[in-house]
Amino acid sequence: MKIKKVVLFLVMSTGMVVTPSFAQSNLTKRPNIILFFVDDMGWTDTSVPFGESPVPNNRKYETPNMQRLADIGVRFSNAYSHSLCTASRVSLMTGMSSSRHRVTNWTNSTVDRPTDAPYSGMKWPEWNYNGMSTKKEYKNSVIATPLPELLRQSGYYTVIVGKGHFAPFGMLASNPEYIGFTEAIASDATGRPRSYFGTDNFGNNKPYRYDRGVKGLEAYHGKDIFLTEALTLEAKRSMDKALNLNTPFFLYMSHYAVHTPIMEDKRFYQKYLDSGLDTVEAKYASLVEGMDKSLGDIMDYVQEKGIANNTIILFMSDNGGLALNPPRGGELFQQNYPLRSGKGSLYEGGIREPMIAYWPGVTEAGVVSNQNVIIEDFFPTILEMAGVHDPETVQDIDGVSFVGNLRNNKLDDTSRSLVWHFPSNWGQGEGTLRKHYKNMKVEELGMGPASAIKQGDWKLVYFYGPRKVELYHVKNDIKEQKDLSKSNPTKARELFLLLTNMLKDREAQFPFDEKTGQELRPVWE
Repeated sequence: MKIKKVVLFLVMSTGMVVTPSFAQSNLTKRPNIILFFVDDMGWTDTSVPFGESPVPNNRKYETPNMQRLADIGVRFSNAYSHSLCTASRVSLMTGMSSSRHRVTNWTNSTVDRPTDAPYSGMKWPEWNYNGMSTKKEYKNSVIATPLPELLRQSGYYTVIVGKGHFAPFGMLASNPEYIGFTEAIASDATGRPRSYFGTDNFGNNKPYRYDRGVKGLEAYHGKDIFLTEALTLEAKRSMDKALNLNTPFFLYMSHYAVHTPIMEDKRFYQKYLDSGLDTVEAKYASLVEGMDKSLGDIMDYVQEKGIANNTIILFMSDNGGLALNPPRGGELFQQNYPLRSGKGSLYEGGIREPMIAYWPGVTEAGVVSNQNVIIEDFFPTILEMAGVHDPETVQDIDGVSFVGNLRNNKLDDTSRSLVWHFPSNWGQGEGTLRKHYKNMKVEELGMGPASAIKQGDWKLVYFYGPRKVELYHVKNDIKEQKDLSKSNPTKARELFLLLTNMLKDREAQFPFDEKTGQELRPVWE
């Protein structure tokens, strides 16, 4: 898709739906689009196998509705996000790689508070720790024309239900209505819930520390209802509004599950205890199945309303599954097995995601696409699905539409390169290792300041701390155990040069040497 770039962008007033005359006559024919987005869900946190064969984790969880969606749609076996939440969510809303938009870490709920953890000998660049914006309102934020605004201008009723986490409180984007959502429910700068329990008012009756209670669900306070269920009910109410207006809708169903705090969804908890899981992993599995029930409820809704033949459903997660012990249970750093490591890492466990796409009349049922796709690809894809052609944006777009892969699942482009860039240090990973595993370095988990590139089945990771390159053939070594950089230096150097050139083209930032102040760009040694 061609994206027109413009210099200025006008923020529409909240609640206003802009319907250009060119789109008016086609509104009822254009598809509804549901993006079902999960927080911190790993590639194997499902009974649906996304690899060539099932793995042990696939027998641990029960997700019948993911299976139901996969049976009628396309599973993507090589789908990726960035390693942390806000980086992925800003890429989703802008179509930009994190190396370009520079929201490379997670954003705090307070303006001007970077979330970088210390790393010996390094200091961090002035990244966009104030998230995204639609105008130059404040420093350290990226200006972009957001996906929901483009959809709203073209006549869509745009709704976000659940986690936003696009910018800190005080920034316009902390209220998603300012980035183009007609309606925003339980969505602000909050990155995680304080509680999943309605009886606990979803955390709103606790004093504020570093996270906040979920707002906008006061109707459910004091009730015996789980957060995932309350959000699902609100999503159905919003879709009712759009149908009453006879308007196509875009629903961004953005669950807080399965993010910490790991709390039990009692509808499913006991059976996982009975299966032999420890209490923490049983709670986590109940969070996963509660999320899956929400997907099933929404699929049932579109069937009951008679709109299933004109409703696209996309399923994705924002980063890999959490693999730190604590707060997870189970064996040390094995929660995403056979993938290595987890959230916060540039190894596969931190970035590889379960992804399913269903487009009635377009996708072939029950097939698997091996195409490499990444989170910023959803931006041009959804616009193409909605019939939004040549949209004007202030930003350059890195994402590539995967509509062609939905129409022809054998259309795999092995030459395309995916890039990850993290010129910082994730505090949770560093803190857990320092407290519980003092002899382990963050690089052993693929964490710490790093960049990576994947082209076809080859993947290279560069760590800025030890100035180290690692090369893996992911298809043959999905566990990333055999570093081939020494045995295949030609391929390693080829990918290294491609990575550095792409980072240069995107004007990426880099860490600095704490003593000399010199920028630590990747160096081939």
